[in-house]
Amino acid sequence: MTGRTPTFSPARLLAWYDRHARRLPWRVAPADAKAGEIADPYRVWLSEIMLQQTTVAAVKAYFEVFTTRWPSVSALAAADEADVMKAWAGLGYYSRARNLKACAETVARDLGGRFPEDEEALRRLPGVGPYTAAAIAAIAFDRPATVVDGNVERVVARLFAIEEAMPAAKPDLRRLAATLTPTTRPGDFAQGMMDLGATICTPKKPACALCPWNDGCAARASASPEVYPRRTA
Repeated sequence: MTGRTPTFSPARLLAWYDRHARRLPWRVAPADAKAGEIADPYRVWLSEIMLQQTTVAAVKAYFEVFTTRWPSVSALAAADEADVMKAWAGLGYYSRARNLKACAETVARDLGGRFPEDEEALRRLPGVGPYTAAAIAAIAFDRPATVVDGNVERVVARLFAIEEAMPAAKPDLRRLAATLTPTTRPGDFAQGMMDLGATICTPKKPACALCPWNDGCAARASASPEVYPRRTA
């Protein structure tokens, strides 16, 4: 990485997120969160499992079907597996649907229908890996967990102009992302990082002028943000 060590204020990203957060059916909007609405761990978990290897646009309709038909983890646990697989048809990666059912059954049977709040316990659930555990902990329970998906990797690689190519750079990107994660509103911060990568710090033609951290971004200073994250030939 470069010798630059800029400070990226979480408050600036959170202020941007408050104004520009994407409206998603599984998300509690910033204004609603400030009014006291609390994220539903079931909806957060369900959306994160569905979003693995799939786009937001593809997931929305499936999410609505699942939450209408099975509005709670206990309802999903009690569902017939064939019905769940049929409702999942078209989303692909069908092991996710089987793990979804197994996880719902575990939570309903062994945990009284309540998802655990910490990453370590979440990772013991069927189909819940490091990323999903961090996402649930941060978004559903506002724990200061570092959530790193492809969008976040791209943002961090550009902020610090990481020269190491992917995928070898992943551990360094996770470490740097952890230095950014605040203890205040970590769930909104995680979603803000995702939104920043999805809408501003895009793979091609990033809208750097609109980024809340553009004045400290090393990739923007180099006038070549699109080369990051670097890829192995």
